Amino acid sequence: MSVSPASVTVMEVSPRDGLQNEDALLSTEQKLQLVQHALNAGCKRIEVTSFVHPKRVPQMADAEALCAALPARSDVRYTGLILNGRGYQRLRDTCLDEAGLVVPATDTFGQNNQGLSVDEGLRMATEIIADGNSTGFPVQVTIAVAFGCPFEGEVPLSRIQRMADELAAAGPVELALADTIGVGGPMQVQQAFSTLKQQLGDLPLRAHFHDTRNTGIANAYAALMAGVSVLDASIGGIGGCPFAPNASGNIATEDLVYMLSRGAIEHGVNLAKLVAAASWLETALAKSVPSMLLRAGDFPA
Repeated sequence: MSVSPASVTVMEVSPRDGLQNEDALLSTEQKLQLVQHALNAGCKRIEVTSFVHPKRVPQMADAEALCAALPARSDVRYTGLILNGRGYQRLRDTCLDEAGLVVPATDTFGQNNQGLSVDEGLRMATEIIADGNSTGFPVQVTIAVAFGCPFEGEVPLSRIQRMADELAAAGPVELALADTIGVGGPMQVQQAFSTLKQQLGDLPLRAHFHDTRNTGIANAYAALMAGVSVLDASIGGIGGCPFAPNASGNIATEDLVYMLSRGAIEHGVNLAKLVAAASWLETALAKSVPSMLLRAGDFPA
């Protein structure tokens, strides 16, 4: 195993991936409060919304209004998720700093999630990344269901390698693997990221995990051991994909930060403020959230 990085960047995804699968529809003002909680805790990368059709994901219907009201922060990288060229153009008309593009690893998931096959998704991504490069706008890309698909089952690593090669050749600023439905295990994660690090050289890698089967934090640790230095997480552990059966939440940001702190890995995020944000989120959603740190507290207290 590789040695873990000395510091890690946490990508806070609760305003987008966190809220998109919740029954409660938070107001734009409440979403801004959630973003402010993340900023107060020291998060420097925040995925704030997605540019998708409001009939498909009604929780994201206010994408443009939210972006227009975001606090101006030169030290923060605001990201929006996109699934196609239309979403990319919508994002480019806002103040966001980066586009986060999703490409499916299976045809069936791609058709359900964004109406695209794998090959169509790769062509679409290549065009968008090329436009970003020609206009100086950062585009990063995530391979969805990289560790397993709810419709097609196992996803071979050889397919992920082929997709990663094609995407890397287009020139994204970052490549992520997403365990969209929370089926991956730490050995699988370590192998996948170790393989891609050798294959892709200096291209930055990011990891996105869901805790559907209680392997999320273990998978985050495995990614760290493979040298990944950017990890997605969601305050409170909320989230999931509306187009994947039985999908549940992301790893909780506060739980991830606790693990990093206990391992003396720098992250720049305030744990107490994250826990306070998770508590606020429970009230906003009128439900309990999966966060373990919200229940157990920090140690030492």
